[in-house]
Amino acid sequence: MTTTLRPESPQTPTPAGGRTRRWQICVNGRPVGGLRTTAVPRGDQLWGEISELEISNGRGRGRGTIGALAAEEVLRGWGCTRVDADIPETAQVARSLAATLGYRERMRNMAKELAEPPALPPGVTARPIDAREFPAWLAEAKQGYLKDLLASGLGEEQARAKSDADHTHLLPQGADTPGVALRRLYGAGEAAGEGDPLGSLWLALRIRDLPGGAPLAWVMVVEVAEAHRGRGHGRALMRVAEQECRLAGVRDLGLNVFSGNEVAIRLYESLGYRVTNRVYGKPLI
Repeated sequence: MTTTLRPESPQTPTPAGGRTRRWQICVNGRPVGGLRTTAVPRGDQLWGEISELEISNGRGRGRGTIGALAAEEVLRGWGCTRVDADIPETAQVARSLAATLGYRERMRNMAKELAEPPALPPGVTARPIDAREFPAWLAEAKQGYLKDLLASGLGEEQARAKSDADHTHLLPQGADTPGVALRRLYGAGEAAGEGDPLGSLWLALRIRDLPGGAPLAWVMVVEVAEAHRGRGHGRALMRVAEQECRLAGVRDLGLNVFSGNEVAIRLYESLGYRVTNRVYGKPLI
């Protein structure tokens, strides 16, 4: 039997300048499933994504494996230097397939439905990051993101390209970008900017809509200053995020956490966040 990909729809450009296409997985010309390939610009590189992979007929016969490998060839032909697969937490078979094909778990998506906003602990307060402070904060945020990307398995060129592209795309107007909350956490007596901040928060108040139209907010960065770690300030920053969401009328909050960051994962779990998806990736050589 011969397993191939057949175009199911025309190739479509994406808003960011990439392209996407839906394919049928066929055995001897007969459709048995489908998948989607997408090329996403990251600086001067293209990253590939495989999504919507499903076998509807004849599961357990290696058809998903062949379909995924064929999708990788498509993405190589499009000039992609690596490939990611965003897999729901409940899709155990797909996660096992990714591991078999050499994909490495890079990060996890976690989410929580918010209740009443929790109060900040005594002795700390949060205030906005203004335009004057923004350049220094941005440089620190990009450096921290770069470090996490390198630890997740990306090469330095890929990591720098992704860090630059993501920050440019998500903060086009800097500290004045609509729908964004940038906050710094201070100890008692330091809210006016005196003394060093304890940490910082970047929150996107509507990263996308959930089924039914409700907004989903997203924690983009939560960072505690190195000298103040281990004192509960990460938990306080997450409380700030939840307060900002409720003030904006948002009841669902999600985040990414790199898989090697066990301290952060334990913190989010203790706050009631649960894994929804896992992102697996590998280079396309």
